Amino acid sequence: MSKADAFAEAGKTAVLQNVHGTMEFLRKHPPFNQMEQVHLAYLVENCQLRFYAEGECILSPDDGTVEHFYIIKQGRVHGQRPHTAKRGTETTFEVIVGECFPMAALMGERATRTAHLAAEDTFCLLLNKPAFVKLVSISDEFREFAMRGVSSLLDQVNQQAQLRAVESLGENYSLETRIGELAIHEPVCCAPDMPLNQAVSLMHSRNVGSVVIVGGQMHAQGIFTLRDLRRLVGEGIADLSLPIAQVMTPSPFGLPPDATAFDAAIAMTERRIAHICVINKGRLCGVLSERDLFSLQRVDLVHLAQTILHADRIETLVSIRDRIRQLVDNMLAHGASSTQITHIITLLNDHTVRRVIELAIADVGDPGVPFSWLCFGSEGRSEQTLHTDQDNGILFEAQDTAEAAHIRGRLLPLAERINRDLDTCGFTLCKGNIMAGNPQLCLSRQEWRRRFSSFVRESTPENLLGSTIYFDLRVVWGPPEGCDHLREQFLEDIRDNRIFQRMMAENALRHRPPVGRFRDFVVTRKGEGKATLDLKVQGLTPFVDGARLLALSHGVGACNTLERLRQLVEQEVIDKQDGAAYEEAYHFIQQTRMQQHQQQARAGQPYSNRLDPDTLNHLDRRILRESFRQAQRLQSSLAMRYQL
Repeated sequence: MSKADAFAEAGKTAVLQNVHGTMEFLRKHPPFNQMEQVHLAYLVENCQLRFYAEGECILSPDDGTVEHFYIIKQGRVHGQRPHTAKRGTETTFEVIVGECFPMAALMGERATRTAHLAAEDTFCLLLNKPAFVKLVSISDEFREFAMRGVSSLLDQVNQQAQLRAVESLGENYSLETRIGELAIHEPVCCAPDMPLNQAVSLMHSRNVGSVVIVGGQMHAQGIFTLRDLRRLVGEGIADLSLPIAQVMTPSPFGLPPDATAFDAAIAMTERRIAHICVINKGRLCGVLSERDLFSLQRVDLVHLAQTILHADRIETLVSIRDRIRQLVDNMLAHGASSTQITHIITLLNDHTVRRVIELAIADVGDPGVPFSWLCFGSEGRSEQTLHTDQDNGILFEAQDTAEAAHIRGRLLPLAERINRDLDTCGFTLCKGNIMAGNPQLCLSRQEWRRRFSSFVRESTPENLLGSTIYFDLRVVWGPPEGCDHLREQFLEDIRDNRIFQRMMAENALRHRPPVGRFRDFVVTRKGEGKATLDLKVQGLTPFVDGARLLALSHGVGACNTLERLRQLVEQEVIDKQDGAAYEEAYHFIQQTRMQQHQQQARAGQPYSNRLDPDTLNHLDRRILRESFRQAQRLQSSLAMRYQL
């Protein structure tokens, strides 16, 4: 018997002598904790235990096609690759107790691309390749993990979070539910020539709030709702014999049956409608009302948005803000992702800002000058959470400097009033005075153009900081054309300026994810945030800054981080698999941050982005660490791209 065979036989004997202990160990770690007992037993029975001394190479690219699946039972393993910009090697990741490797190489039947070294004295469970292949074929849970890796574990976390929220609300409903399952499958319809009084009688007899006017082949020509009826009564239209076609809302908005409840909720809120036609291949197959869509314990997205839009005073908006936390709780319970929730919060915040502007104009008087209210930063990216402050400005058109100064004088008092009212509503004043009431941020389009050009032309620290804020911009209120022109111009400036891009890349590498070579997480060692890490600055900011840099450098006009990543994948700037990994990591960090904010709100504590990782369970901790590693990978790719 060879020495290798002797080691293998001894290792297998060691496992078989402690089958129960090994199974108990594996049950503590995903994906093994999800596997059926018989499949887990098969894994253990085919394992061997192997010891590796500190510094010993466990697996290297020179070993050829990988022949074993490794699970760390004790110790730590470092993955090392040649350094991207210097001589020698760099540690690219760390694998700890309960984790496994090298999945991608095994599934691809190839050699590993990374050397795996024992960071300390380490014991690994080794499963031979034939047993690994069989386990993939017989265990659904193991196969899912083998195919999708950390993303399959992320699904577990999302399901657990949803179940926890559902238990607290007593609901069992998902925002991912297809509207074809929710809509009335026999919609109340009528012909275009039906008299109005008969159509209303039909709605009453069927106890519905709408009737769809259809032509041949069930093509939806229009819709008539109770809201339309109230409008007609208010306008004093007394002739109830009019054909319904003369008073209907033409070309009603529709979605296909496989659209989600979330899609419908957003459409209702953005379009200020209460009914959506469900259209399948051009034919009407159902109608979805806001009553069908949500019954979220007296608080729902559509009604909340409508209340904001019709608020007659600031105090009403203040009281509505207190209900948004409950809405977020409900959204979590109904399966909403962090991206959906930030979309919802941003949407409601936009409605609030618009209403504050309208109320301010009604109170102090119309300045008589068209203007656009700009938002920057997280609001500009549509990535707001409950913890938000003001980053805004004003854009207007002027012929020259003198006219710009005159218009600015008329707009600033209104801008200052709006900033104060927004603060009253919970949008705290910006400590850096990045607000429309600041004369330096109430500018004509030409003045904004000169300012943005100086950011690109003069790469000072202040201008680099400004570019990370102001280049994430959009219009919340007013005409969007001026902002669109500005974006086209600064994209053109940046695309041709390699020096500015490199400076932005250096800036994007400032905030390093809190994972180190020799420990699980790198936490703050002293001060107020001792033993914690910052989910926003250390976790989300690397993705935000990296996506912004690559988007601006390649002419991508989107502002939202995930949309930037998707468009960069489409342009083949980012590899498709890398893009998916970045997106999953960003999702998880944002979800963790939002869940913490919710817990803080319930406990009456101030919002904080700082997290003690020791408060996480093993699964959350593992995926958070992997998510931070994806941020490291993105930063490493930027360093290589810009030779930093």
